[in-house]
Amino acid sequence: MTTKITIIYDNPTDAGAFEAGFAESEQLELAKALPGLQRLESSKVWPKEDGSPTPAYRLVDLYFADYDAASAAVATPEAAAFFPTIFGIANGGVRITFADVEEG
Repeated sequence: MTTKITIIYDNPTDAGAFEAGFAESEQLELAKALPGLQRLESSKVWPKEDGSPTPAYRLVDLYFADYDAASAAVATPEAAAFFPTIFGIANGGVRITFADVEEG
């Protein structure tokens, strides 16, 4: 079953600094080098119409063939280069999840 790793960036304390760091970190290019990666999606959460904070700011989804492939990928030198870019720019917090993709 396909497994995805989702990186959930919480609302940054400084959105400008976060966006500059996200662009400069080459995070997506580093993610593309993860062994076994099948697909990558990056998205920015729409703001709420009333201006209140959203539950997240940005998402990065990394898709792998299965849990074993995802687990193996995060134990590689490529992951050692990638993961520090996540924590280095997350000035509002970050969460990372592994999930099975249930296709309808």
